Amino acid sequence: MFAVFTPVRKTMAKIAAVVSVVALAGCFPEGGLSISGGGGGQKIDPNAPIPVALLVPKSHSGAGPVGRSLENAARLAVSDLNGVQIDLRVYDTAGSVTQSAAQAQRAVDEGAKIILGPLFADNAVAASKAVVDENINVLAFSNNSSIAGGNLFILGQTFDNVADRLMGFAARKGKRNVVIVHPDNTEGAFGRNAIQQAAARNGVKVAAVESFAFSQAAVAAAAPKIAGTVRSTGADSVFLTSTPAGALPLLLQLMPEAGVATTSTQYIGLSRWDVPAQTTQLKGAQGGWFALPDQQALAAFERRYSSAFGSGPHQLGGLAYDGVAAIGALAARGKQDALTGRALTQSAGFQGTTGVFRLKADGTNERGLAVATVSNNQVVILDPSPRSFGGAGF
Repeated sequence: MFAVFTPVRKTMAKIAAVVSVVALAGCFPEGGLSISGGGGGQKIDPNAPIPVALLVPKSHSGAGPVGRSLENAARLAVSDLNGVQIDLRVYDTAGSVTQSAAQAQRAVDEGAKIILGPLFADNAVAASKAVVDENINVLAFSNNSSIAGGNLFILGQTFDNVADRLMGFAARKGKRNVVIVHPDNTEGAFGRNAIQQAAARNGVKVAAVESFAFSQAAVAAAAPKIAGTVRSTGADSVFLTSTPAGALPLLLQLMPEAGVATTSTQYIGLSRWDVPAQTTQLKGAQGGWFALPDQQALAAFERRYSSAFGSGPHQLGGLAYDGVAAIGALAARGKQDALTGRALTQSAGFQGTTGVFRLKADGTNERGLAVATVSNNQVVILDPSPRSFGGAGF
């Protein structure tokens, strides 16, 4: 049996080395870390440079490169603004909860009107709590929606956003019954919950939920059970929460072998299946659906970044650009309330590095996404990213 896993294990090792750092922004805490209060925001002088604090883990052993990419992207965004002056001040969190709180307080003491960052979810909570009593909004780079609220907004791509886009597309394509498959851990539970809620919003029935312990043996044991559940429930689709750095490669090999044929059952993925490219070579990926950011907008940002800094940005780097761009777009209107919660959550949203996005009153966000599939090991766009809110995909 283990001979079957050998090529997949090698694929997983290559994939994990590339994408594991992307999960840093999530840091899913047990039970969530939601906070309350704040969200009002500071008034600004529209005719003076706006002091903006950027909190990044520059000296963190693992996330240092991410921090540098975030800083570079923020500086690039500042240089791209027309008619708005941003006084960008960078503070090193070192990935520490304590230092994040201290640096957030220091930034406000030194005049910051708004905070971009930190990266890690627990760092973001600590920073937002440190400055909530001073009416400062925090735009963190986390994708963990459980921490959002009050004065803390998140810029990262959320499970809820992805699940809603894919479930909406599935419903329009006539899919009515889905089996959710997730690892039995905190991140898997967050993904499961997002899919369940998205299914309910889009009129899709959750036929069953299958979970497995996070191990190779558990995935091998789960595949036949999942196949049996798909058959017994008559489900027309399976929604996988796993990532290419996790159980996804094994699932995409073993589930078709167990009888969940891609020709009769629609595979859907909560994570991106195109990064890295090895994922698109897996049997179960063929014909599957997953979500992608606006590729034209992303390519344009990557060209600008590479031209300025000599190499491409980290996958999360664009979040800092988006934060600065949103602040700049609001400040360009010349109003004192540009950084308040009401301004930040304008319904029209903003144009970002991966397409249109907007912040919501609950601290989460919506981002325009395309729906893609894998055909003959190649990524094909089935439904393009919406260019504005109110269009297809929202």
